[in-house]
Amino acid sequence: MVRGGQTPLKRVFFEFVRKGNVVKVSAIDPDTGFEGAIVGDPRAGEETLKRMAMRKLEYVLAREAKRGS
Repeated sequence: MVRGGQTPLKRVFFEFVRKGNVVKVSAIDPDTGFEGAIVGDPRAGEETLKRMAMRKLEYVLAREAKRGS
């Protein structure tokens, strides 16, 4: 996924941890070690939850790139 002129991520690892009636989804960039995590409703579906976590990871990476400028 590429947004705002960022370099596309080559690999992203996803981790799902269910706790009661919610699931924590983490999207992890193995090259930088940065993580974007969300908590959502498991009924939303795996692809929706992955997409939300990916957007959070993109936000984190953009924020870090801005800090480094």
